[in-house]
Amino acid sequence: MLSSPMSVDALASLVEAIFLRAGVDAVQAAPIARVVVAGERDACKSHGIYRVAGCLATVKAGKVAPAAVPELKDEGGGIIRVEAKGGFSNAAFEMGVPALVERARELGLAALVINDCVHFAALWPEIEALTAHGLAALAMCPSYSTVAPAGGSEPLFGTNPFAFGWPRPDGDPYVFDFATSVIARGDIEIYRREGRPMPEGWAIDAEGAPTTDPHAALSGALLPFGGHKGSAIATMIELLAGPMIGDLTSPEALDLLGGTTRFAPKHGELILAFDPARFAAGRGTDPFARAEGLFEAILGQSARLPSQRRYAARAEALANGVPLSEAELAELERLYEHGLAAVE
Repeated sequence: MLSSPMSVDALASLVEAIFLRAGVDAVQAAPIARVVVAGERDACKSHGIYRVAGCLATVKAGKVAPAAVPELKDEGGGIIRVEAKGGFSNAAFEMGVPALVERARELGLAALVINDCVHFAALWPEIEALTAHGLAALAMCPSYSTVAPAGGSEPLFGTNPFAFGWPRPDGDPYVFDFATSVIARGDIEIYRREGRPMPEGWAIDAEGAPTTDPHAALSGALLPFGGHKGSAIATMIELLAGPMIGDLTSPEALDLLGGTTRFAPKHGELILAFDPARFAAGRGTDPFARAEGLFEAILGQSARLPSQRRYAARAEALANGVPLSEAELAELERLYEHGLAAVE
């Protein structure tokens, strides 16, 4: 029997083994395990082991290519492309990082385009992979239509996450990662699973009326954060990470997926990397030192920097293991023993 807490490495090995036993190739399984365990380690439950069953269901339904080997296409310019070939995005991203880092340092700015990928993960692990190299970074992707535009009554946008990171030489990077909906769909799923009502202002039902019932929300539409402002940012993400990179918008991804199921959608992703030192060159200033002054001013007002809670949870998990409930341990054992047979 599994026990809790579990070390980060032990949990990563277990999650990877679950995917391998379910027929997912090692090229795909290891990166998936890393990002899932990162979510659990940092107490981001909606992107932790909760996602394992959904990924396996996506495999079982034939909505992802579990043995896909990504292909890097680099013509030497500022745009690096990885064809995921219908596999999960994580392996494609990891393949593209070295070239992206090298090109951003060479040119000051570079983009990584991931095409034809199945995406389920948070974006902050990708951002941290770039801030670890001293680069600032942006990442974004559409999803599948679950969010109504501001003033609308039907799903059109995806939750369309957007993430940014700034490297801090002597500490954890400044990172934010948020859905452009009021809340991520995965959080609604957790409310549904736990039988709890949601806060007001998160969603509308199938008739366009406000609702706090997660079941009604999942059959209706989420709302964009910040009203028309979030709606505009969601539109920008659709354009930049959809038509601009030759990939799917959220409505197109929904059509391909065949409905708002638990399956992860297929679309593209756009990641931008910036070298602050190159951008500030010749100005006689240190961009990192100046950024620290800004962060200190924020903290000096007793405000919180984004990700501070995650970093605290990470330190605790690395020191004492990842706490898992009995139900979560039982679910992991069930998925390990039965693989695809354990999911619908």
